[in-house]
Amino acid sequence: MPHHTVPLVVVMGVSGSGKTTVGRLLAERLGVGCAEGDDFHPASNVAKMRAGRPLDDTDRGPWLDKVAQWLVDHADSGGVVTCSALKRRYRDRLASAAPSVFFLHLDGSPELIAARITARRGHFMPPELLRSQVADLEPLGEEERGAAVPIDGTPQQTAALAHAAVLSA
Repeated sequence: MPHHTVPLVVVMGVSGSGKTTVGRLLAERLGVGCAEGDDFHPASNVAKMRAGRPLDDTDRGPWLDKVAQWLVDHADSGGVVTCSALKRRYRDRLASAAPSVFFLHLDGSPELIAARITARRGHFMPPELLRSQVADLEPLGEEERGAAVPIDGTPQQTAALAHAAVLSA
């Protein structure tokens, strides 16, 4: 598998795990661009989640294709994109488009994440959908290029762990 000197990273995990915050901090540390995966969702997906209904694989397909295209477009320059990438087949889809991608799983207890979701304002994802995301989450396999980092510290501490994991890949 080719290894690029400029990292291409998907910051993954369930809603409320800190993907946006840690993704931005990690991109700053790496000196690369950053994209918010939620921005790639069509309005119909956002409306469905806002209504408290989980997305299914059909809903996620076009969204994953847009994230994959972003990865392809940034393969040479590097970048960080947030994407829940909960299931192995989603990650395989992204990795087949961008073989050098590194998956950074932000890992924390459902209780911690639920508290974060409840505390945040202005996000379309309601706390009720956390259960379905936790149920869908398939941890990284040993053969996947990536690492899990704990999210129980500050965002800066988590970003430092993420940075170290990416650099050691």
